[in-house]
Amino acid sequence: MESGEEVRVEHFQVRGRVQGVGYRYWTLQTARSLGVRGTVRNRPDGTVEVTAAGERQALQALRDALAEGPPGARVTEVRRLDETAPAEEELPDRFEIVR
Repeated sequence: MESGEEVRVEHFQVRGRVQGVGYRYWTLQTARSLGVRGTVRNRPDGTVEVTAAGERQALQALRDALAEGPPGARVTEVRRLDETAPAEEELPDRFEIVR
């Protein structure tokens, strides 16, 4: 994040066929390639939760990618949950899969 733009934190819930299709691993690779840090996890309700910190453009690119997903996934909704986003300092130094 060398441009000096402010780092933001966004929290997403992804619905659809997103578990059992490599979605978390694909998200990890996508987020790291965009220079975003944070976490991705499967939720018991069948959704995937993504929390990401980065510059506005990188976060928008991640959200766009989350809506597409990897081959085999079928995303029906990407919902932003900013009211529950953690503070930036609570996130890991890089993007990680958490359980």
